[in-house]
Amino acid sequence: MCIYANTLFNACSDNRFIKSALSKECCYITEFTINENSSEAIYKQIAFQVKLLIVNGELRIGNKVPSVRSLSKTLSVSTLSAQRAYTELQNEGIIKGIDGKGSFVAEGVSKPSLKDGLLRGVEVEVNRSIKTAKQNGVDLAEFLELVKVSWSENG
Repeated sequence: MCIYANTLFNACSDNRFIKSALSKECCYITEFTINENSSEAIYKQIAFQVKLLIVNGELRIGNKVPSVRSLSKTLSVSTLSAQRAYTELQNEGIIKGIDGKGSFVAEGVSKPSLKDGLLRGVEVEVNRSIKTAKQNGVDLAEFLELVKVSWSENG
């Protein structure tokens, strides 16, 4: 089962933002997808999606990210999963926690290196899919057609 949840991020420099009824901050809503059936741990899925938001420019250096409690409540995941994701992101230098203020996208985050890491993750998944396709007798043309259809369906 996949969980789709809207999560608030403080990032007020874009006209796509809305006023949140929950706070006085200017926020926008983005969608996280958590797949509870994935072999990938939930905290890794969260960390991956935060990195993706940075690579895509939706989160910028200095932008505040949701609190652990807010994120876990919004995604309906344990606070331990959200905390572990943030700890991993902090250890990688992607976000920085400031006591009493929250967590923010860290200075010096390199989009190119983040993108390279994300592409390596995609490559792992593609290789896994290719292996499964070959084991099930799917030829290259059929596989590519499946990719095209899935690509267009997932916008």
